Order: sequence, then C-alpha cells, then structure tokens
Amino acid sequence: MSATPIDLPRWADTALVPLVSVAAALVVAGLVVLSIGESPLAATMLLLKGSLGSLEGLGFTLYYTTNFIFTGLAVAVAFHAGLFNIGGEGQATIAGIFAALACLWLAPLPGILLVPLAILAAAAGGALWAFIPGYLQATRGSHVVITTIMFNFIAATLIVYLLVEVMGKTGSMQPETPDFPKQAVLTPIHELLGAFGLKLPSTPLNTSFLLALASLVAVWALIYRSRLGYAIRTVGANPRAAAYAGIPPARIIMVAMAISGALAGGLAVNEAMGVQHRLVLDFTAGYGFVGIAVALMGRGHPVGVGLAALLFGVLYQGGAELSFDKPTITRDMVVVIGGIVILFAGALDGLFRRLVAGVLSLGRGKAA
Repeated sequence: MSATPIDLPRWADTALVPLVSVAAALVVAGLVVLSIGESPLAATMLLLKGSLGSLEGLGFTLYYTTNFIFTGLAVAVAFHAGLFNIGGEGQATIAGIFAALACLWLAPLPGILLVPLAILAAAAGGALWAFIPGYLQATRGSHVVITTIMFNFIAATLIVYLLVEVMGKTGSMQPETPDFPKQAVLTPIHELLGAFGLKLPSTPLNTSFLLALASLVAVWALIYRSRLGYAIRTVGANPRAAAYAGIPPARIIMVAMAISGALAGGLAVNEAMGVQHRLVLDFTAGYGFVGIAVALMGRGHPVGVGLAALLFGVLYQGGAELSFDKPTITRDMVVVIGGIVILFAGALDGLFRRLVAGVLSLGRGKAA
C-alpha cells in the first residue's frame, strides 16, 4: 500500500521544502554542538567565515562545489528518468582511468587537443560504466540500484589492480600513475585571473568549475528544452504511457544512464586533471554518494542542484576550518553534521512535505 501523493505548489516544492529541511537539520546540528559545550552560533559563524569569509576559503568552497555539481547532476538526470543511480563513485572511478589513459597515451599532443580529448575520454568512461546497468535494467529487468552498487565495488577493485600492476608510477610506493604532461593539466583559477591582473590566493579551484557551470546550463536545456529531455521525463513519470505515445522506455533508460555517467565523469576531470595531476587511489572520496543528497535537495533541477552543491561545499570547507579552530568539534563531528543534513534532505523529505502541505492548507483555510 503506497502513500497518497502530496501535491504542493511548484514554488513550495522546489524552494520551501528544502529550506525547511535544511533549517531543521541545522537546528538538530546546533543541539549536537551544544551538547559538547560549544556555542552553536559561534560554530556557525566560524563555519561561514572559514568557507566564505576569505578568498582562499571561497576558492576551496567552490572547488568542493564543483565536485558536487557534477555528481548531483548525474543523479538528477537519472531521477528524471525514474532511475536511482547510486553508482556515481564507480562511474567517476572508471572516468578517471579513461582520462589518465588519454593523458598518458596522447602526451605528445598539444594542450588544445589533449585536454578536450581527455575530458571526452572521462565522459566516455563514466557513460560506459553507467550504460551497462541501464542496459541490464532495460533489457533484463536487473534493478539499477543493485547493479550500480555492485559496479562501484568492481570499479574500486579494478583501479587498485591497474594502479598497482599496470599503470603505476615506477619507483613509487603509492598506487598512482605517473604525472600527467603539463599541457594536460587544467588551469587553476588563480593563475587564469592572474593573467588579467587579479591576484588571488592559491587554491585547488580550476577551470573545471567553469565546465561544471556549463553542465548546469546544458542539463537544464536538455531536460526542459529538448525532445530527448521530454522523453526522459515522460518515461520517468509513466513508462507505459511513454510507450503508448511511441517513446521506447528501454532506449531512454539506457541513454539517460549514459548521460548520468558522463556527468559523473566530471568529478574525475576536476580531481585528476585539475588538482592531483595524476590518477590516485580513492580520489572520489565519497563525493558520488553526497551527490545523491545534492540531487534530492535540489529537486533534480539544475538551479537547485547548484545551490545544494554550494551548501555542501560550504559544509565541507567550513567544517574543516571549524574543526581546526574548535578542537572539541572534531572532523568526525563535522561529518555527522553533514550526515544530518543528508538525512533531513533525503530520508525525511516526505515528513517535511507533509508539514509544509499542512501549513499551506491551514493558511488557505483561514483565508477562506
């Protein structure tokens, strides 16, 4: 027996419900901070100061935001097709392998060719790793949640083997590839703006942030302004109705998953080509799983995904500064605070939808 769908005005569904869930999460997080004898207000001010209060902090915040935009968009596109892609970690891992192979094998090429080809290789690797679960669900009925989970483990095992036995850097005790050629490294934003006379502190933020912003616009155009996007949303809403209208659900499922995986590949572009300048183990660092919460909080809309990604970027960077300035608030506690936000934005979404619906209906009743 399923719950009755809760109908809300679009503005309430896309803005008010996420705002209420985040506010409730922050209240609970404040109680956690208060329980260890620290001031929630002081902790919040330190978190905001560490993430947005300086150019260096802002650079790190936007660097984290870049990763969350890519993984959030990956999950969001699958959502629109009625799919729950939780394989962003594995897809980004395979994307990193493809990008590393392109950077190392095509090293003689100039940067103007090498960088686009490596980015396309990363997108192709992520798309391939997501396409396979999409194909299995579309043609064999294998649930995409189960297959993407298993593909995460396969990808994690594969990268260990390749970095140790095949692609590893000679003489290195770490599982990593040789450094990429200089022309394959993405330009840091502080260097890019420095060429125009703007001096910024050195941060990991690089031109993949611009690619992430372009991806937000591209996904919006795809989902809401294209025939393919209409087909994706139709299949997600009602596959039988889509088939009756001449839209093949199986093909759309596979295409949507491939697009989702390609977007997850942006995480590899940012980390491998923009920050590490080589492929290292565990570069995904859980960003793929946080992308699920980003997509949920952003209601699958690119604008919402961008704002939610910024919120988690603030939490990641501000949390690091907070744990440094307030040793009693450890890094693990910051992770707990982030987990509370994810819990309230994801698992308790229905609770806040009912709460908002009740308040709105009460308001309409008084107005009448």
